[in-house]
Order: sequence, then structure tokens, then C-alpha cells
Amino acid sequence: MAAPLLAQSPSHLDNIRQLTFGGQNAESYWAPDGKRLIFQSTRDKLECDQIFIMNADGSDQHMVSTGKGRTTCGYFLADNKHILYASTHEASDACPPAADRSKGYLWAVYPGYDIYLASDDGKIEKKLASAPRYDAEATVNWKTGKIVYTSMASGDIDLWTMNSDGSAKKQITKMEGYDGGAVFSRDGKHLVWRANHPATPETDKKYRELLAENLTSPMKMELFLADGDGKHARQITDYGCASFAPTFTPDGRKILFSSNKHDCDGRKFELYMINLDGSGLEQVTNFGGFTAFPEISPDGTKLVFASDKDAKQRYEFNIFTADWK
Repeated sequence: MAAPLLAQSPSHLDNIRQLTFGGQNAESYWAPDGKRLIFQSTRDKLECDQIFIMNADGSDQHMVSTGKGRTTCGYFLADNKHILYASTHEASDACPPAADRSKGYLWAVYPGYDIYLASDDGKIEKKLASAPRYDAEATVNWKTGKIVYTSMASGDIDLWTMNSDGSAKKQITKMEGYDGGAVFSRDGKHLVWRANHPATPETDKKYRELLAENLTSPMKMELFLADGDGKHARQITDYGCASFAPTFTPDGRKILFSSNKHDCDGRKFELYMINLDGSGLEQVTNFGGFTAFPEISPDGTKLVFASDKDAKQRYEFNIFTADWK
């Protein structure tokens, strides 16, 4: 049963500033010093996403991935000098084909995705994860150095952790279904992620059929919370919609996330905030379109997010920052 919705709180955001203009820009995350942002973008002559870095004011936007294949999920390491991201460039120079939407709105889990460690100027130094199928969606806890990522190394889509050099890989979720998009609390004591666990033989059959085609359906995702090692996992939302892109507030007491809980069958996503037990639901944005991928700056004063707010063209998404109060 959905938690009661408290009043919308536009007072959380002030001085909203648009940093990118045109194209499809998303998944922007802070550098440890708060001076830069890493993000993925399809722009100009690019046919699919590549990884970019820019200053926190939007200046000096430049590509740091190879320009080949498709990339996703860039993130800074704690030294402020290295990044990681997933890429298909070793599988093919070309962009892999988009997901077949004839079966509905689906995400592709490309088997060519591997996770790479690179310097912040783009020089690849090491492949961190290269299971035979999907490896992507990595984020880093700067305090512990642990990386959490999504992998099909087990044959299912599960969460794994590893050290920043790629060692000590460990599977931490084992329930049937999709588990991904995980992030640590800043102290490393908790993990939050999105999940779609089939509840019936029929939904499990559909999940497995799609997975055999390297596809998954994201339209029924709930949020899960666990200890930092994956233990004591529990579901904290039950909206029957698509909730994803969770992140912790700096004190670790609340979770910001994106959801279409007021438009379950549609594409209107807003930012919400809840307590760790799923209570105290609060709406943070009301832009009327798609808004997602929130992350609060290291010093706790700024929020970065992606949105089609004020878009000039269909399917245009841009990166915004705002003062976080």
C-alpha cells in the first residue's frame, strides 16, 4: 500500500540553473570536490550516449569516453582523478541497436557492456568487470572505496560489489528478477537500489523471455534498502509503478528518488523523498514531465538532476543544478 503523500515542498530547491542545452543528457554525478560533474550525453553527431565531464557551472563540457560503442553510468572515484563507466566499445565501434519497443517500453541490457577505469582525461587504465554478459550501473562509495554495480555474471541481473581495482567481486542479491541502479549511503552503512522481482509464474516467464533477448521492463520498479554488504534487504516502496534513481541525503536518513507514482502508466516522473522505512513520502518537484537522477553535492548545498523541463524539442533532456535546502 502506498505511503501517504505529504505536501509538495518546492522550498527544497532554489536558484535552478540549466547546464546543458539540447540533446539527451542524463545521469550526472558530482566529483568528490564538488567542482565538476560527470554525465552521459547523445549530442551533435553522436548516435548514442558517450561520457562527458563539465565544470559545476556547466562550462568546459568535453567527452572523456572513446566515442565508440554506447556508454552509461559514469562516476568519479575518491581520488578526484579517476572515473569509471560502462561501455560496449570493445564489442563494436558502432552503437548497439536500440531496444525493440514493439513489446512495450523496454530497456536493453547489452551483453557488450563492461566496466572500465579511466583517468579523468579519458585514458582507459583497466577493465574492472567483464562478465560474459551485462556489467554496468556502477557507483562508488568514496569513504570505503567499494564499488556496487549490476551484473549478469550469475545468469540473472543482480547487484555485485568489488574493490576499486576490480578485485574481491561478490554477488550480494540473489532474488529472481532485476536488481540495479544501486548507491551507497555516504558512510557506506546502507545500500538502496531499484528492483523488479516477478511475483507470479506468468511474470517470471515474461521476465525470463525478455532477458533471453537482453531486454528488461522498467515500468514496475520498487526501491529496496539493505546494509552496505547487502544483508537485511527489505522493500521500502510499494507503489506498483516505476521508482528508480535513488540516492541518499548527506545525513543518510532519507532517500531521494524519481517515480511516476502519479502517472503509473505514463512517462511523467517527478522527484520524491522518503525516510529509510518508506514513510514520510514528500514530493520535491512538480515540473510536469520527466525528472530523474538526483544527487546532492558533497558539501550538501546543491542538487543535480536531469529533466525535460523547458525542453525545446521532443526527447530533449538537460542537466540542471539547484540550491538544496
